Amino acid sequence: MNKAFVCRFTIALFALLAVNCIAQDTPATVFRPPKGAQVAIVVFEDLQCPSCRHTTPLVEQASKTYKIPVVWHDFPLPLHNWSYQAAVFARFFDTRSKELGNQYRDYIFENQLEINPQNLRGYTEKFAAEHKVELPFVIDPDGKLAGLVNADRDLGKALKLEHTPTVYIVSSRNPARPYIEVKEPNSQLYATIDAMMKN
Repeated sequence: MNKAFVCRFTIALFALLAVNCIAQDTPATVFRPPKGAQVAIVVFEDLQCPSCRHTTPLVEQASKTYKIPVVWHDFPLPLHNWSYQAAVFARFFDTRSKELGNQYRDYIFENQLEINPQNLRGYTEKFAAEHKVELPFVIDPDGKLAGLVNADRDLGKALKLEHTPTVYIVSSRNPARPYIEVKEPNSQLYATIDAMMKN
């Protein structure tokens, strides 16, 4: 190998790593709304979590009602035996389109009570077939999708999250109070959004 090739390869590798670092949320950036929004909902969820199953439709409706974005993060809990793999599958569908990935997550929540580690792949294959997506035998051969799930999980750990769902309303309007955790999403979500939008 010549030195020029090695040099170019090294520069390209560092550039790729830099892009990945920029694109990934950090504890410092997670409480900022996405570009172009002043208020957003940030959710850390586990696809096997019963409370997440109940909260997700409420969050989706609030997003439509207030016309504010939702930023979803994977936070599979160690006590759940198939949520991590489901999150990796969801990331696979994200590569086709973010909308398809979110539809898969909703589908998993709808079927959550029937899913187990043995039949998760079957449910995923059914979803893929219904949406005319070819599901490879090996979903994540290079570990990139698992890396995205791990990055979200590590972010949640850095924030010292202990449960799912963890829901925040974030805002760029009040630098002194850029976010509020919604302790009881089913009863406090709309009131918390109202309060943040008034600031």
